[in-house]
Amino acid sequence: MTPLQRGRGSTSTRVQMRKGAASAPAPLTVQDTPRDGYAEFLRTTLPRQADTVASHRLGQERVWLKKAGPRHGKWGYRVMALFAHALRLDIIKPVPNPGGEAAVAIEARRLRELGAAGLRVPQVLAQEAGGLLLSDLGQSHATVTVQERIEQAAAAGPASLLAVWREGLEAIAAVHARGVYLSQAFDRNLVQCPDGVIGYIDFEDDPGETLDLVDCQVRDWLSYLHSTAMLVRAAAPQAAGEHWHAMQQTGASDAVRTRIAEASRRMRWLRKLPASRRWGRDTQRVRAVARLLGRWYPDPN
Repeated sequence: MTPLQRGRGSTSTRVQMRKGAASAPAPLTVQDTPRDGYAEFLRTTLPRQADTVASHRLGQERVWLKKAGPRHGKWGYRVMALFAHALRLDIIKPVPNPGGEAAVAIEARRLRELGAAGLRVPQVLAQEAGGLLLSDLGQSHATVTVQERIEQAAAAGPASLLAVWREGLEAIAAVHARGVYLSQAFDRNLVQCPDGVIGYIDFEDDPGETLDLVDCQVRDWLSYLHSTAMLVRAAAPQAAGEHWHAMQQTGASDAVRTRIAEASRRMRWLRKLPASRRWGRDTQRVRAVARLLGRWYPDPN
């Protein structure tokens, strides 16, 4: 699980930074719809685009062009990989992004699979080995990530935060109800569309290539918790636990619930990780997850 880089400062400042990094177009170019359609636009624009991800407007339509990027470095995965090995928990072992043409092919395949399952994901408008042209989830209207909404809600108090946080849980349960799974189910990759439906982005890796369906779904739950645990634990850990268990009962299979409980037991000792920021934000997040799970799944002994 890659760390989320939360900056210091006020909530409004953090939200503005998140929006710039996670959801804002970079840059937006306006063009007429090409005569030969999306494929021609991708073919001609791909070699000219400098950014890995950028949005463009074709007439009244906003689209996103994602170029094949380099493979992600191993350093960002190292902390979680070490924890996964020590705990003998493959479900929290990071799935490296292969980068390049392989990541393009994986994302296109996964988007088509999830779209066919009835989930709100970007549509693949055109595909080449070196990139994808994707539809915009907002359909030319503003979207906001669950990460941004949670941080905004945190400033309003625990009840507001929990209401948004629960929407993220419901969005994950909706995926699993269709017999599929996400990839990196962090709050930054859950996007509220203008009609209120939560959509899903970022599928450059596929945990299903190494894990079975149950573990992939467990990984979704723990990924979401990993990205939100610090705010949830600081605001309302007991009430969050009630939401968590209620959603598990209605939105998770018996096998998934069993493996999450097992993971919570194996992660119990991680509650003693140092709280100091000098150990890194990822360590702090793992500690917060372990403390929440330890509270929600008490040791029967």
